[in-house]
Amino acid sequence: MIALDLQEKRFGSTVVLGALNLRVAGGEVLGIEGPSGSGKSTLLRILAGVDTRFRGEMQAPSRRAMVFQEPNLMPWRRVLDNIILPTGADEGTAEAWLARVGLAGYGAHWPGQLSLGQARRVGLARAFAARPDLLILDEPFVSLDAGRVEELLDLTAELIAETKPAVVLASHAPQELDRLATRRARLTGRPARLSEG
Repeated sequence: MIALDLQEKRFGSTVVLGALNLRVAGGEVLGIEGPSGSGKSTLLRILAGVDTRFRGEMQAPSRRAMVFQEPNLMPWRRVLDNIILPTGADEGTAEAWLARVGLAGYGAHWPGQLSLGQARRVGLARAFAARPDLLILDEPFVSLDAGRVEELLDLTAELIAETKPAVVLASHAPQELDRLATRRARLTGRPARLSEG
């Protein structure tokens, strides 16, 4: 369960997020949409604990994982280490998650040897290897062709159903929200506010 009671988030003198309340329980997927620049990524960074400079209160589980718009793999580390080092997972767990996302045997590869779709699968494996109670997905399928998106949507839906974290997904793509979200909300306005429905 994540509970955020935000009063405001500002960058300098500019208030980018206004007052909003957000609750997501385990097994729920809250899909957040909104125009570019509306504050979706800022809100997700707050939920992930990356940005702590806001006015308000948040109750969040300690085990959180985020899948970013870019895979953010360490190019100087092999694929297996890109899972083990950030999550603390043991080698067997990391290999099992690679297999789960269709990358069995790729642990010794370098990130530069992967396609974008494969790198995104490593990002998913890394997130789920952390055993998160809160999973944050920030445009996780951007820049992929439609066929790859469908494959990763199916895989992500399966993994969420199996592990049942609370999930917050930000996306511009209606088909991603239609496929994964159990609830939907929209960020609009300046400062941005969240409205469900």
